Formats: sequence, C-alpha cells, structure tokens
Amino acid sequence: MGETIILSSGDAEAFIDLRGAELLGWRVHGADLLWQPEAAVWNATAPILFPVVGWTREGRVRVGGKTYPLGLHGFASARDFQVERRSGHEVWLRLDADEATKALYPFAFSLTAHYALKGGSLTATLIVDNRDEVPMPYACGLHPGFTFSWRKGTILFDGEEEAEVPLISRNGLFLPQKRVLPIEGRRLDLSAELLAEEALCFLNVRSRGLTFWQEGHPLLRVDFDQFAHLALWARPPAPFLSIEVWTGHGDPEGFDGDLYTKPSMRVLRPREQARHAVTWSFCRETV
Repeated sequence: MGETIILSSGDAEAFIDLRGAELLGWRVHGADLLWQPEAAVWNATAPILFPVVGWTREGRVRVGGKTYPLGLHGFASARDFQVERRSGHEVWLRLDADEATKALYPFAFSLTAHYALKGGSLTATLIVDNRDEVPMPYACGLHPGFTFSWRKGTILFDGEEEAEVPLISRNGLFLPQKRVLPIEGRRLDLSAELLAEEALCFLNVRSRGLTFWQEGHPLLRVDFDQFAHLALWARPPAPFLSIEVWTGHGDPEGFDGDLYTKPSMRVLRPREQARHAVTWSFCRETV
C-alpha cells in the first residue's frame, strides 16, 4: 500500500491508494460502502483492470509473433501511480509505460484515473492514451466490491437484458455454452446459488445503468459510459457484491491469437485517446 489520497465533499469521503490508483474506501453519512480486504476471501477492494480484463490463456498474450507474460486483469493494480493534479474533491493519477510494463505489454501508453466526489456520488474515469507509433490494443475495467450483501438483493437494469450469460471454465476462459439466468424483465434477484460458481458476465449489455435494491429499498445507482460489458461477482457467504464494468473480457477457450484479434479488445490509433467513466450514487433516502 502506498500513499493514500483523501477526497471530501460534504459528509462524504473517498480514499484512493497511489498503488494501483485503487479506491480503498467510500463513506457517505458515516456508512462505509466498500468491502475491506480479507486474505482468505478477496484481498482487494476496487482494483483497476488494464491492459487486459479477465484471464488470459496460460497467463500469456501474443503481439507481433512474440509472447508476453500478462495474466489476470493485467498489471495496473500492482503499479504505483503519480499524482498529476488534485483538489479537495477530485484527483488525477497517472501511470506511464516504462521498461517493466513493456516486458509485459509492448506499447507506450499513459493511463489516467480521475476520481471526482460530489456529495453522495463518486465518478471514476479511466483515460487511455496511445503514446506509441503503432496501433495499441487494450481493455480496461473497474472492479469495486460493495458492502451491500447479495442476500435479498435485486439488480434492476435500465432496460431488458438477455437471460443468458457465458459459462466460464475453471481457468477463467469463456466457453461457447450459455447459462440461463432467472431474469424477469429488467429484474434479477440475487442468491448464493446464482453467484457461487463464477461471475455473471453480461456481454454487450444494453443498459447504460442499473440500481441495486435490498429488501425493497434502492441502495446504489450505477451509471456507466463507454463500457461494453457488465459483471456481477461475489464469494458467498462473504457479505459483498462486486458490480464491475469492462471494455473487454477474458480469453475464449482455445484462443491463441494476437491481442489485436482477441474478441472485444479496443484499438487506439497512434496518439489517440479514449475515456471510460462510471458514476456510483448512494441512495441517501435509505440511510
């Protein structure tokens, strides 16, 4: 753990670690909204995923005929970010490519994580810059674990979603087979049985937002922009739910292609920039 940045807005606070630019805590009205790490369950809180999302086949990727040791969710969560600028309620943290990152991912890049706290809402924006002279494939995502238990929890999507998600192998690879979910219109009721095996990955999700309800009350609103996929993940009986947003996803089973041909990777032209944002809003009326 590195230096911690503290943001404040009214009675809300957010705590961000320079290691991985990871959101360590978010408190509103005295309520702590984020899971605190437990080594035996999940030793993270809200890691940033970059330059891949999910598992890679055999922990490797291929670029231009060469193989690189790039595993689960990439390397951003283990790297120290630098403070670019900050104020009382927002901060910009940046990670630049160096020789160590190029040994894993052979591109010159800049990844900026911008956090902005406004009352009971917190916005995280990932800004990806291709500083290379060649096109750059990448994926990114945000993986926060919320203290809201999945017990008696309901996800209410903004629109109707497909009632099937991909099955995932024990190695984290996406299988062609589908798993049927008990979605009724826009509503998905959560349970230990539903969340026990693997993440529920809504690929090319139609909705641009959702609300998490518990025991008939809205607790959390999630709005996202320029993220194609959404995942719900938990480790029952641990009392947390991770609501993840991704631009890409794990390797399909048997995939041995180049990063440029991996499904759902984005490719930035030289000197091009992309932005991906999510806003989490705590529903105050339930406190």
